[in-house]
Amino acid sequence: MLLGGLPKSFEQRNLANPPQWVLDAVWGTGSTTKAGLKITELNAMQCSAVYASVRVLAETVASLPLFVYKRQATRGKERASNHPLYPILHHRANPLMTSFEFRETLMGHLALWGNAYAEIERNNSGIPVALWPLRPDRMRVEGKNQALQYFYTLPQGGEVRISSDNVFHVKGLSANGFVGQSPISFARESIGLSLAAEEFGSRFFSGDATPGGVLEHPGRLSKEAKDYLSKSWQDQHQGLSQAHRLAILEEGMKFQQIGIPGKDAQFLETRKFQVNEIARIFRIPPHMIGDLDRATFSNVEQQAIDFVVHTIRPWLVRWEQAILRDLFFSDELDMFFAEFRVDGLLRGDTQSRFASYAVGRQWGWLSADDVRELENMNPLPSGKGTTYLIPMNMIPAGSAPVAQKANGRDLTNPFIISDHNSIDEIDSPEPNDRDGQRD
Repeated sequence: MLLGGLPKSFEQRNLANPPQWVLDAVWGTGSTTKAGLKITELNAMQCSAVYASVRVLAETVASLPLFVYKRQATRGKERASNHPLYPILHHRANPLMTSFEFRETLMGHLALWGNAYAEIERNNSGIPVALWPLRPDRMRVEGKNQALQYFYTLPQGGEVRISSDNVFHVKGLSANGFVGQSPISFARESIGLSLAAEEFGSRFFSGDATPGGVLEHPGRLSKEAKDYLSKSWQDQHQGLSQAHRLAILEEGMKFQQIGIPGKDAQFLETRKFQVNEIARIFRIPPHMIGDLDRATFSNVEQQAIDFVVHTIRPWLVRWEQAILRDLFFSDELDMFFAEFRVDGLLRGDTQSRFASYAVGRQWGWLSADDVRELENMNPLPSGKGTTYLIPMNMIPAGSAPVAQKANGRDLTNPFIISDHNSIDEIDSPEPNDRDGQRD
């Protein structure tokens, strides 16, 4: 266990063989952007759009139910609540973290660094008993002999090698298929521009929300007079608390503004565009991070469905396949698997849900208990909700109709009373018959 102190396989690193986080700080996301700011995965979270996007992804994945299933002999599946991984994935990942907290942490790592790592704690039989998250910025991955080797830099210094059998690794978009790439490293210019605009706005308003200017004096001032005049002007007219104060100019002085007004610089438009730009990077619908400019009552629900299908689903597949690869034994792969349930995210409004339930119920692929389970309700008592209904006029394709009679009436043809009667023989009044009497 890494949390238990320095392992025996402790290795000291030096500048000739630096860990990955040092390389990233020099060549990767730690380099200075054109906006003049250094962007890393951690300070990128100071951008509200990045923080909101990462939070949406992390909380969505963490809040979805994650179950271990066992494949049935023919078709279908059933929950494998007795499997050792079930409580780890569904209830508590380790003694200090719930399943929600663990998945939220790792999904945040995935969104920022493009990789999520966890150490697998096993018992004497090799069965996983806990998962402990590891910082991606301290992990170095190497490929050797068709296998991956993991080296982790400890907080107290030094590097330790972790066996690949004890590492749970979820990868994001990758260039080599072994290690994911950080979205922040590709988007650092956009994030840097957003943070620079925010810093500019802070400085803009701290200076009385007005650009700088020049005080012109008709004569020549001494250094002491310049210093006094500059300090006096700033004390009286700089800062929001001094806004709109009357300026009194003496000795023929004039004030000339040389900055650009904020509206001409399109400052607010720049900040708004950067929110949409960062939402595009994380593939988050803008309305989910507070940009409601193009959100309407008619398209928000469809955007939510698109979010599940095109944004969340690929991440869930990455998680599910990583769990299958790293946490299950090889002889379990054909029998067990883990799966997220996204039914709750895809639920529409009450009217749409009940209409879809009615279709499933009438066409025979939903029972009353199935519907009640989807609505988080208990089954009907005494098994009354397990019956499946079928339409009366439906038969298997290619099957000939079979005559069904009730009280002498052929149900396959409601116009036939018996095999010896035709529709012409049905006792009914003639067209010219009045009150049932013949002429």
